[in-house]
Amino acid sequence: MAKVKLKQPVVSEIKELLDGAESAVVVDYRGISVAQDTALRKKLREAGVSYKVYKNTMIRFAAQGTAFEALEPNLEGPTAIAVSKTDATAPARILAEFAKTAPALEIKGGVVEGAYYDAKGMEKISGIPSREILLGKLLGSIQSPITNIARVLKQIADAQGGEAAEA
Repeated sequence: MAKVKLKQPVVSEIKELLDGAESAVVVDYRGISVAQDTALRKKLREAGVSYKVYKNTMIRFAAQGTAFEALEPNLEGPTAIAVSKTDATAPARILAEFAKTAPALEIKGGVVEGAYYDAKGMEKISGIPSREILLGKLLGSIQSPITNIARVLKQIADAQGGEAAEA
């Protein structure tokens, strides 16, 4: 009974972390150095992503009854979990980018917006730019035709203005 009381706060902490999360990615961190781990944690923290190592059984208990329950097959061996409540692709993107410099870091799988993805699926998701970049591209594509129309109208007005001055 005493062990259950000790584990309950950890399970509650994980539940709170997963509550309202856009995405969660589990990784095998074996083989990365302390310096690499520190650098990874810093990058994730800067992006607003929570990254922590928990026991697999604690994650299982906390994820029961949620979309994150799909992570169960990936909860073997040393596991760290990266969770984002704001940007759904941030954990996958940052972890995949970091794994290029630290090949020992292995993405096991994840849940993004309620859908489970294995390691290959997470690799594809890591290629999706952040929401801000996508909105910027959308705004640029909307503004481009308007800007071109404004230039053409100005050229027409300038041409007609030049003809009126000659007359």
